[in-house]
Amino acid sequence: MKKILIAGIIALSLTACGSNDSGSKKESPSSTPNETTSGNPSYDPQRGEGKFTKVDVSPTLDVAKAEGGSKVFAVKCSACHKLTDEKLVGPGWKGVTSRHTAEWIMNFATNTDVMLSKDPKAQALLEICLVRMPNQNLTDEDARDIYEFMRKNDGVK
Repeated sequence: MKKILIAGIIALSLTACGSNDSGSKKESPSSTPNETTSGNPSYDPQRGEGKFTKVDVSPTLDVAKAEGGSKVFAVKCSACHKLTDEKLVGPGWKGVTSRHTAEWIMNFATNTDVMLSKDPKAQALLEICLVRMPNQNLTDEDARDIYEFMRKNDGVK
């Protein structure tokens, strides 16, 4: 019984929050533009590294997107993140939209591996959590929905 329990815990942790190494080689950070070298003006730490350069955020919540984000959270995020400020495997989400820009959050959600290798804020979170966030293969729409869900969690109406 003890062996089954230990095997189950290991399998769950590898499945839910393990590395996303699918055997394909990722481009090394040194061969990509926008390195985090000091003095490199092309990297913007407020938006991170990825395709989202400007996200239009309404002062009011997009309820439909927040509902979609709730569904994505339940399937892909809730195993490692709580909606409070409490750390589970990853950091809690309470207040995340006041700590990071929409662009940064959406780039991190869709470009996780590069952000963890380049972005100082993402690297600081990794030092606290000690587990790399796996690439969840979110679509751009999923990322936007998750962002609206985070805003709803932070009290935006």
